This record gives sequence, C-alpha cells and structure tokens, in this order.
Amino acid sequence: MNELTNALIEEYGEDLASEIISGFKGKPLTIRVNTLKCDKDYVKEVLDNFNIGYRDVSFYKDALILDCNEDKIREFDIYKKGMIYLQSLSSMIPPLCFDIKANESILDMAAAPGGKTCEIASLSDNKARITATEPNKIRFERLKYNVTKQGARVSVLREDARGLDEFLRFDKILLDAPCSGSGTITNNKFNFDLVNRSVKRQRELLVKASQILKSGGFLLYSTCSILKEENEENIKYLLDMGNMEIVDINNDLFKDIPTLPSTIDGVITVKPNNLYEGFFIALLRKK
Repeated sequence: MNELTNALIEEYGEDLASEIISGFKGKPLTIRVNTLKCDKDYVKEVLDNFNIGYRDVSFYKDALILDCNEDKIREFDIYKKGMIYLQSLSSMIPPLCFDIKANESILDMAAAPGGKTCEIASLSDNKARITATEPNKIRFERLKYNVTKQGARVSVLREDARGLDEFLRFDKILLDAPCSGSGTITNNKFNFDLVNRSVKRQRELLVKASQILKSGGFLLYSTCSILKEENEENIKYLLDMGNMEIVDINNDLFKDIPTLPSTIDGVITVKPNNLYEGFFIALLRKK
C-alpha cells in the first residue's frame, strides 16, 4: 500500500478509507454565478438555450452543477465575460462561513487563482475592502487576471503573507493554506515530505494571521487536505497560543454535505464523494 492509503487507514479505519479513496474519482463540472455581473436566472436561461442540463446546490444559491464538460462551457460568453467561475463545490464553502459585511477589511492570505477572493467580493457586492496576496509570479498573474475578469474590487499584492507588516489589522482573514492536497489527489502524487513542508508553512501563516487580525476578528482556515497533521493539529497549535478560540460553523447550512469525523468540535471535514473534494474548514475568533 502507498503512503496516502496507509495514512487514511490509520486515521479513519479501513472501511472509511476505502470510501474516501473511491471518492477521489472524477467530479461533474460545477460553477459559481458571478453576481457582480449577472444573476443565476440569466445563466440558467443561457444554459437552457444550449440544452445544457443543470442542478441547484443546497448550500449555495449561486452555484450550479452542470451536465457538460469544461471545454464546452469555455466557449460561452457567460464564461468569457466572467459571468460565471469554474469552481469546485468544496472550495465554495469557506467564504460562506464568514458573515461578510460592507466596509470590512478582509485579507486572503494565499489567494491564487482567486476563486475564493472573487467569491468574497461577490458576497459583499464589492463593498468589502479586500486584499489578496500571492508570492509566486505565475500564480500572481493568474490571480490578477481572474480578479479583473470577474470585476472584483481587490487590492492584489505579489507578496508572501508571512512577510506582511505586523502593524496591519484586518476584520477577517481567509487562509486557504497551501497543502498536500490529500483530499483531492490520486494516491501516486502524495508523499509525507510534502505534508511536513506544508505544515511548517501553514503554522507560520496561522501565526501571522493571529498577529494581524483585529481583536474580535475572524480567521477562516481551510485546506484541501483530510489529514489531521495539516488540519486539527494545526488548529490545536494555534489555540495553544492562547489568543484564539474556535467558533462553531453553522452546520444547518451545510447539512447535506458529506463529512468525516474530526477530533475538534465545530469544524467541517468534507468527505470526498462523487460531488465533493476532501476539504477541511475551521472558523476561529481572536479573543
């Protein structure tokens, strides 16, 4: 057995690990309607005109599951003009855990390619003050492109968030952290060297987030990993610092989403299946 299979069996047991591995298989195409440029009814009308089937998503009124492939949808003006964004269902969840308000200062610490950044802009009707950082040149250019295409009002910085000025302060911070991708990848792409490198960076980003978050502000931590090393253990590491506390995520909104057991109450670990990628989401507040 390979490293990921062994890790999943150790963490979840053989039966659940087998279900998880089966859930890594292909997903349907899913989109988020960009309400900064159009509404869902318009997108549905376009899809109807081209005889493309679709389904609504229970937890997000602006999401759709499509019965077509990615190449097909890229031909449409609704894609070319940024009226929709191709985004996995699991990756749409983190911004929905924030109660985003106008004029709030919001930081996306690891923003590329920009799906969640633009989702936050859409949820705030472009009225939040959003800063998005990305240190890698190629990924930074992709982030800038998507933000512009989506019509999102975002200050985009080519910078490693770990190096942000310690005197900055934000009302809310999203850290969708670089990770091993253990919730999304096939087994032959996984190794624990990547996990260990990821954990080091994740903890440094979490510490920085706790420093530049306003008192009473909220930090949303997420990864596309389902391993405790990158998730629960990182949250416990941050909680042990003493200035952060867990806030229970509203499970009523996400009751139809398949989940995995967690050693921390109030978080969500999305179970990979035919619709969802594996994902971890935790909401914290600075005391």
